[in-house]
Formats: sequence, C-alpha cells, structure tokens
Amino acid sequence: MAVGRPTSPAGAASFLAVCPSAARRSYVVAADVYAAPGQVGRGGRTWYTGSAGWMQRAGIESILGLRLQGEFLRLDPCIPRDWPSFEMTVRYGAARYEIRVENPSKVSGGVLSATLDGTVVTGRPLRLRLLDDARVHYIQVTLGMLEVPGTRREDGVRQSAGSL
Repeated sequence: MAVGRPTSPAGAASFLAVCPSAARRSYVVAADVYAAPGQVGRGGRTWYTGSAGWMQRAGIESILGLRLQGEFLRLDPCIPRDWPSFEMTVRYGAARYEIRVENPSKVSGGVLSATLDGTVVTGRPLRLRLLDDARVHYIQVTLGMLEVPGTRREDGVRQSAGSL
C-alpha cells in the first residue's frame, strides 16, 4: 500500500493504520476531537476546516511579526521572552530574504536594531522595500528595549524601541 496524504475519511483510516503518529498533527486544526474511550484527545478531519491556513497566518503575522504589504516587508515580532532567536526565509519573486531575529535581552517585542545586507536600518516600525532582483538578502534584527535615562531596569521604566 502506498502511503500518501489521505483524501477522505476512509482514506484517513487506512493512512492511520500505516502511520499512527499522524492521528493529530500539531500544525493543523481538528474539526473533531474525540472523547470516546480509547480515542480521547485524538483529532480528525484536520484538513477539511480551512483553519490551518488561518492559524499559520496568525503565527507568522502576530507572533513572528512578519507582514507583507505590497512591495514592503514589515517586521515587528511579539514572541515569548524565553525565545533566544528565530529564523525564517521569505521569497519575493526571484529574490530570497534570510531573516534572523535575536532576543538577547529576553523581551517579548521591540526592534532595537536592524540591518539589511549589513546596512543599518533606522526607521521604526521596521519596514523594508523588497526587491525582485534574484539575489539573496540578509536581514538581522535584534529585539530589545531602550533604557530611559535616570531609571533602573528594575523600575520597569523602559521604552520599547519598536514604538518610537
């Protein structure tokens, strides 16, 4: 039997017999979550709801902070404080943008500094014009907070660099 993506509930049942770990995928949204004995917590009909695409978009736009607006890329992450970094690749036509976001200060957001191909980008919010030039571009972002003069970090009085 060839193993492939199930296309119907009947196909899904035979697929699960060969690949039981596919009972519920963490990156899709189940239309059914079973409560029957022996099936508690298993999910079904994961590819029928259309919700998976919306969940992916919510994660990319609201957590990783990546939004494509016409020919512009906007980046304003809002991540858990304990994430040290993340990387992603964006294709724009024939160009590729390799993005690395570092979080050395363990903050949830606020772009402290950014570079595009080694050149400092000062505008905030971070908005970069994308070029369809068949090149690989590198975006480096560091999250952090600007210290407000005359305050201590313990006071909690800091200014998000992303809100300037």
